[in-house]
Amino acid sequence: MTTDDTVAARGTAAPPASPWRSPRFRLFFTARSASLLADGMLMVSVTTSVLGAGFGATGVGYALAAWMAPIVVLILFGGVLADRFTPQVMMVGADAVRVVTMLVMAALFAGGGVRLWQIMALMGVSGAATAMFQPGLASIVPRVAEDIQRANALLRISESMATLIGPGLAGFLVAYWDLAGSFVVIAAAYAVSAGGLLPLRRLAAAGAVEGAPDKGGTTDGGTTEGGADKGGADKGGAVDESDDPMWRRLATGWHEFRSRTWLWGVISLWAVYGLFVFGPSLPLGAALLTEQHGATGYGWIASADGLGTIIGGLLGMRVRPRRPLVAGVCAMFFFALNPLAPALGWNFALTAATGMVAGCGFAFWGVMWATSVQSHIPLAVLSRVSAYDIAGSIMVIPLGRALAGPAAESFGADRVLLFSSAVSFVLLAAMLCVPAIRGLARLDRPTRDAARDPGRPPAQEPERVRETEPAQEPEPVREKERVPEPERVQEPAPEPKRVAGQEASAAAEA
Repeated sequence: MTTDDTVAARGTAAPPASPWRSPRFRLFFTARSASLLADGMLMVSVTTSVLGAGFGATGVGYALAAWMAPIVVLILFGGVLADRFTPQVMMVGADAVRVVTMLVMAALFAGGGVRLWQIMALMGVSGAATAMFQPGLASIVPRVAEDIQRANALLRISESMATLIGPGLAGFLVAYWDLAGSFVVIAAAYAVSAGGLLPLRRLAAAGAVEGAPDKGGTTDGGTTEGGADKGGADKGGAVDESDDPMWRRLATGWHEFRSRTWLWGVISLWAVYGLFVFGPSLPLGAALLTEQHGATGYGWIASADGLGTIIGGLLGMRVRPRRPLVAGVCAMFFFALNPLAPALGWNFALTAATGMVAGCGFAFWGVMWATSVQSHIPLAVLSRVSAYDIAGSIMVIPLGRALAGPAAESFGADRVLLFSSAVSFVLLAAMLCVPAIRGLARLDRPTRDAARDPGRPPAQEPERVRETEPAQEPEPVREKERVPEPERVQEPAPEPKRVAGQEASAAAEA
């Protein structure tokens, strides 16, 4: 049995408690659900408001770009600050900024005469706050729930529900109430998120200490940390980095990211996936599906996709594979059918079924990936590693969407989507060919330093053994120190001198 198999077997022997039993998780789940609902409403409200103000599709593009650009630029710094000041503090502060931003947006539209640069500026501030908010999510889950996989599955279901309800709620408020009122509701949702996260600040100190690796770079079982620095100790500990500048903290996060082959291997392939699959699939797929099945048909297909993500989250709660990334990648093969359906012009029923299966596979992969990252990365550096994860995953998607239109004009939308589907299959197969990805074992509970990652360089473990061998050398020295002890045993000999007289003592001396 391999080391990974032992860890997996040990994890299944004593299943962790349900996340619902933890009041902290219930608070976090409520806060996260409110935040996701606000995010789902925001895009619809902004798009409607910009179009209603007369700025057209170009203005919508500028507003969304103003929101996205700070996320791409600042997401790494958000991870550093979350590990420095704790994720709870950064997320509560980000929610507070977003509440103020949405209220100012509501006031501008209520007063009339809003200008595009004002919308862009407010969206930029909101995007910067999102960059401070997002990296800390990963490091909170292991602190509030023992069963990380089930917690991530519940959060995935909440995200799916928010994706379904949020846009519809925003549209309803704009149509039947007021445009400014929709931003007030969004601000209220962000306020609920901040209120749920505020009591979790007490997790900060304890979580940082528990997440810091031991000075010897070992796990609870004594296994050495293969990805540690030259000295053998992992530098992700909060105590070791108390005086480190920003750039050094970024470098530590990068070291933790690149030292795990399974981690950077997935993100590298995922970046290509975002460029050639995620990028073209949404705009070109929406256009073809609307043309083939009408706007109403496209809405139902999108709803089927949302239903599939809920099913995928439910499966993530029950299915516990020993190799979570392998299971997640296999599920993602169903997502490769998503661009294939509009490209081949399948009928409505088959396309809707394909959307549901694709959504299920994507959600199940999301649960497996989040659980793997949160259980194998030390808590002290998890926010920074998560920031690199997010940056690598989303950075190229806007480029893929920007190139989708020119590519469709040159080759045809159906051919571009066929190419996306083929690339999806190839990249997923490539993930399964990486031994570190294929061999990563499940850990039901977070580990201090993730020492059992198969992507760790095995050559570093003997170096640790050599460092521990000299610790046994002082034992001969202790034996030498014990040599004088018999002399002390002979010291009671003078006592008979006083009893036997001076002659006996002279004889003893001779």
